[in-house]
Amino acid sequence: MGRLSNKVAIITGAASGQGAVEARLFAQEGAKVVATDMQEELLQKVVDEINREYGDAAIAVKHNVAEESDWIHVVQAAIQKFGKVNILINNAGITGKSLELQDITIEEWNKVMNVNALGNLWGIKHVVPEMQKLGQGSIVNISSLAGINGLGGIGAYGASKGATRTLTKGAARDLGPSHIRVNSVHPGFIETAMITQFTSNEEVKNHLLSQIPLGYLGNPIDVAHAALFLASDESRFITGEELIIDGGQSIKE
Repeated sequence: MGRLSNKVAIITGAASGQGAVEARLFAQEGAKVVATDMQEELLQKVVDEINREYGDAAIAVKHNVAEESDWIHVVQAAIQKFGKVNILINNAGITGKSLELQDITIEEWNKVMNVNALGNLWGIKHVVPEMQKLGQGSIVNISSLAGINGLGGIGAYGASKGATRTLTKGAARDLGPSHIRVNSVHPGFIETAMITQFTSNEEVKNHLLSQIPLGYLGNPIDVAHAALFLASDESRFITGEELIIDGGQSIKE
């Protein structure tokens, strides 16, 4: 028996990077996976790989997380195919442009906030009724270390991830009586496209590594394992928490 046997998980941003790793890991652990993303071709490749390895374990759904109507469609697709929703992993996110706060336009601000924060709200809103039917559920919001400490140069991103952090805590309070757990994961420097665009420069890479006591960058599987734990019944008494995955960066003096 896998750690997620008999569970159905919606995972957003699953076409590549961290989300794709999570989708594969969850299927490996026995979950049925509703993988969503805007990038249809890449997403379908991930789902095809999962289904070749684990049978009829996943479906692909094109999904703009900022659009509430898309969320309604995603949940309907999950119910039609698998009959229920036990788990939501709010993984989809964008960094936005590198701008100091005084240079941000309202259009850029809203673009980032709508995907990274509002998208999480829509997800919670539309999976909760299905979880309440089951009497339990787990929601994992992928935030960032920037959601705790802030981040210069991409202020909208940090603000959106901070919103995700506090949304998580509020939702955990509201949904506790329904036995629906809500937690957030806060990665530091993880080797995804968001970071590797900078680490090809050896000086920049060394600067990043100097901030991490463990001395190396994280891997998407490190974040996926954290999400797996919080999605599983192993964390049945954990809600409203923020799990930091950063190699000790947040404690570096």
